[in-house]
Amino acid sequence: MTTAGGAPCVPSATAGRRPRVAIAHDYLTQRGGAERVVLSLLRAFPEATVHTTVYDPDGTYPEFAAADIVVSPLNRVGLLRRHHRALLPLLPWAIRRLQIDAEVVIASSSGWAHGVPASGHKVVYCYSPARWLYQTDRYLGDRCRLRALSWFVGRALAPLRSWDRRAAATADRYLAISTTVRGRIRQTYGWDAQVVPAPVTLPEVGVTRRPAKISEAGDGSYFLLVSRLLPYKNVEAAVEAFRGSGARLVVVGAGPLKSQIEASLPAEVQLLSDLDEAELRWCYANAVAVVAPSHEDFGLTPLEGGAHGKPAVVLRAGGYLDTMVEGESAVFFDRPEPAEILAAVRTAASRSWDERRIRDNAARFSEERFHATLRRVVAELIAAAS
Repeated sequence: MTTAGGAPCVPSATAGRRPRVAIAHDYLTQRGGAERVVLSLLRAFPEATVHTTVYDPDGTYPEFAAADIVVSPLNRVGLLRRHHRALLPLLPWAIRRLQIDAEVVIASSSGWAHGVPASGHKVVYCYSPARWLYQTDRYLGDRCRLRALSWFVGRALAPLRSWDRRAAATADRYLAISTTVRGRIRQTYGWDAQVVPAPVTLPEVGVTRRPAKISEAGDGSYFLLVSRLLPYKNVEAAVEAFRGSGARLVVVGAGPLKSQIEASLPAEVQLLSDLDEAELRWCYANAVAVVAPSHEDFGLTPLEGGAHGKPAVVLRAGGYLDTMVEGESAVFFDRPEPAEILAAVRTAASRSWDERRIRDNAARFSEERFHATLRRVVAELIAAAS
């Protein structure tokens, strides 16, 4: 609500009603960990409106269909909804057109949502400062089809980084998804962010359904890798690790590298895409272990496997240092190279694991704890202004 003069009316934290909360997110065009976090935010604040640059209902989770979603003018261009990476240089312009009137905006950001104009307070839940601005080579890789974008980025970096840092300065609070990201935020923006781990939202219980294409793999005989198919995810290294190994790998994912990975799949590896939640739960429940070879800011998939009592084989880097316990819930490897991945896979397969401890580790990252922390942050911001 507003005052007679049109200014936002911010009630005290003791007013006895829910604060008006809005959620901003970079783009809703894919099924990934960040999109799962947004769905969790909607469960914490069910009356919130979601503001985003582009929204592709067919490309992201179907649960968003029940949400009130506001999009930028870029959403009118269907091609951009399906190929959101072409939007990267346009996103500052698009974000500035998402004027949000709310007491508190929670900006779910890995690049641009932190710049959304807000009439009230703004708290940024940051997955990482924009990877393509600050980790360009790792994010884009050296694929031929990405060279044109890389060429453009190289010439646009300075003004976009300037905009990015100005946008970060408009926040009231910064939250980091992991200790690694907290360090990046401090280095890039100067914020001392609170670490708030993402929630595990794919529980072990629920309806499961065996994916049709996995029928020949055999229950409990395969390792599982769930990932978007991007250069920095190191999926190709994991695929090569299994080539000729005698062990099986099931990869669940989609992305720019899909056709290239499919073209050279060894007999030991299957690639599946567009699984629903019931099929994904089946994959976790029947795997030997989860393989996670990427430089992740947090990395949900080993925890989702952990909720099913499954150990993980993970890169000793990034968010896995916060979430995985070596020898108790995971085997670590130091470099995302096929030989090291395969050695860790064989160690995981030969070890006896305590499923209860693995589940207990995953339970540390419950959705209830995540919701309680975000609601407390919102209440603190409103109380400070009253």
